[in-house]
Amino acid sequence: MKYAIVGFGKIGQALAHAFARKNIDVTIASRRPPEALAPQARAIGPTVVAKSLRDALEADTILLAVPFGEHQEVAKVLPSWEGKTVIDAMNAFGVLPEELDGLPSSAFVAKSFTGAKLVKGFNHLGAATLATDPIVEGGHRVVFLSSDDEDAIASVADLAKQLGFAPVKLGKLNEGGALVNARGPAARGQLIFQDLFKKEQ
Repeated sequence: MKYAIVGFGKIGQALAHAFARKNIDVTIASRRPPEALAPQARAIGPTVVAKSLRDALEADTILLAVPFGEHQEVAKVLPSWEGKTVIDAMNAFGVLPEELDGLPSSAFVAKSFTGAKLVKGFNHLGAATLATDPIVEGGHRVVFLSSDDEDAIASVADLAKQLGFAPVKLGKLNEGGALVNARGPAARGQLIFQDLFKKEQ
């Protein structure tokens, strides 16, 4: 399984740290050329490699960590996303409900990634928290996942476990996705920014 992180801001870098911590290979890409990202990638760890956006999208599983308004530009890079799993780690801050056609933000995102299996995940934690070791005081930091595809949510749950997190499945995008939706104080899901732990049994 090949992994890529698209977007190398605070969340993208936090996710890269999570992969580096477990020595899992991951490609990173952004609007900037790979040579601009390479020094920072190397500083995070040897398993984090900067590539062009098109090369990064050859991965099987792509973590989307760009500002919400940029996801459609990423989607246009490939003519089809068939066979790809896209993990939506974005939050739609400042986006009005009517701009999302009345859909949960991830369901709106899914419309752009034709053929992909889309999973909402890794978006409810702040970057500083996401970057730290998820194994704390004998427990694992929780990440919430939701998707309309059961196979995709299972594979992303496996990745979360590899990274040291405790995945909690919240159901479909229009159910669980709403619980971790962040669009602003007036439209904030109940679980957004909750830093929860699951103790070892």
